[in-house]
Parts: sequence; C-alpha cells; structure tokens
Amino acid sequence: MIKTYLYQSDQQQVITNINLQEATRQLDNPNNLLWIDLYDVGNQELYQIARLFDFHQLAIEDCLHDSPRAKVDNYEDYQFFVFHAPQYNEESDNEITTLELNVFFGPNYVVTIHKHKLKWLRQMDLICAKSSKYLDKGADFLLYALIDGITDEYFPILDRISMRIDELEDEIYDEEVRGVTEEFLALKRTIILIRRIILPQRRIFLTVDGKWKFDIQEENLPFYTDLIDHLERIVDATETYRDLVNSALDTYYSIINAKSSEKLNVLTLISTIMLPLTFVTGFFGMNVPLPFEDSPYTTVVILVLLIVLTIGMWRYFKKKQLL
Repeated sequence: MIKTYLYQSDQQQVITNINLQEATRQLDNPNNLLWIDLYDVGNQELYQIARLFDFHQLAIEDCLHDSPRAKVDNYEDYQFFVFHAPQYNEESDNEITTLELNVFFGPNYVVTIHKHKLKWLRQMDLICAKSSKYLDKGADFLLYALIDGITDEYFPILDRISMRIDELEDEIYDEEVRGVTEEFLALKRTIILIRRIILPQRRIFLTVDGKWKFDIQEENLPFYTDLIDHLERIVDATETYRDLVNSALDTYYSIINAKSSEKLNVLTLISTIMLPLTFVTGFFGMNVPLPFEDSPYTTVVILVLLIVLTIGMWRYFKKKQLL
C-alpha cells in the first residue's frame, strides 16, 4: 500500500493519494513537502520509488531486510534512517518485539517504509488527510513528528514495568508465591531489549561538536531538543529499573537463603536432640541387663529421664538463641 501526502505551500493545502510522477514534479517548488508512506509493499513498488528519487541500492537492501539496530546513513542529497517502534505483549513469551521503520529524509520530502502496521503512523495518516499540522513546517518537523510519536510509545511500557517491579517487590516476602525468579528474569530481558533498541536511536540525535547529523531549521531545533530529552528519560528509566530488578532479585535470593538456613538449623537441632535419646534406647535395647528390670517402674523412670533430657536440651538451645 502506497499513500502520498503533498503539501502545497502556495495554496496551503494537503493533497492525498496523488500520482507519484506528479508528486515528484511538485518537488520543484522547495516550499512544497511530500510524504510517501509505503506499507507492506513488494520489491517492484520499492524499486519504483528508488528510481524516482535515485536512492542508493544499499539503502534499498536495508529496507528489504530487518536491521538489528537503529542508524543513520548520510548520502549526497538525503539521509537514510532506521528506527524501531516497540510492540508490548505481557502475556507473550517474548514480551517486547520491535517493528522497523525505514525513513528517507530529503530537503522537501520524507519517504517512510515499514512491513508492519505502526500505531502512530495510523494516527498521523488520519491527521494529515485532514490538515497540514505536520506538513507545513518542513521535512525536518515531519521527521520529528514521526520519531517523537514512536518514542512516546515507550513510556506506557516503562510505566507497566515499574508497576510490575513494585508488585514483585511485595511478592518476594510471600512464601506461597512461586515463579518469582522467572518473572524477574523476564523483566530483565525486557529492560535489556529496550536499552538495546533505544541507545542507538539516541545516538542518532546527539550532536557532534554542537552540529547535528542532518539539516534542521532553527525554528524546529526546540522540538529535537525535546526529543533528545525524551530519549534520555527512557535510557535513565531503563538503567534505574535494571538496578531495581537486580537489587530485588538479590534480596529475594537472600530471603530464600535465610529461610533455607532457618529450616536447616531446625532440622539440625532436632537431630541433635534425638541423638542421645537414640543412643540410650539403642544401648539398653541390646539385651543389656537393667537394674530392677523386672519392675514395671523401671520403664517409667527411663521414660521420665528421657523426657527430662529432651526438655533440658531444648531449654539450653533456646537460652543460647539457637531456636
């Protein structure tokens, strides 16, 4: 599916679904802006766009194959970006997956290519079909709007991760809860994946010696500064959550070890108390003659002595705070 949005500056209106050949001719006016969105297209349509804008073959190959990390490639007349949008499903084995977005950014055009539906692009589609909100401030502002919308999708995920950490911190003290370790490890995998996605995207927008890696109009610089702030907040949040998960997991293991040691101590004390009782009953059970063995009171006396020995040992261990 190919969608086109052409903003005509002289008439201040947006024309949608315009012919590609006609759309590229409109780019002769530097004040016009063209956005072409390609969703789940075949190689034929992709190479057609490449011929119209003279895109490099390596960039087209990147569009055909998934790229594991975000990047920006500078060509003579345009930049090629690779971004990743998050897709979160807590019930899935892989809680978070990524949806790739490829962007060609030129002086007065933006071409977006993606294989999967992106939530934010659907919203922009509806808005751009009715107004010029994202199209009347230049190609750099349209690029900002695309990336800012994708970036904002991380914050609900981070909020949910924060809630899950709080829940797990409460559950680690509950003896009846099982599977806490698996929950912690799943959270760690999710946080690590988010960091692996967002760190390269942040590097794209970091300045080098005060210079941006692509042309940005001065009036649009505050928007990109705000975008960097959002990316930094995501990176800081993932670092904080990673430390919280590691700390909570260490605490959980400490609690488990403490409970195991406590149970082991109880078993050891029981064995210690039973040892002399077992010795006495075993010794006199080997047909050893007992004084007054014909008297029924002998058994009672031995039983009382064993009980007194048990109580004495129990009180001794309790006094030494071993129980």
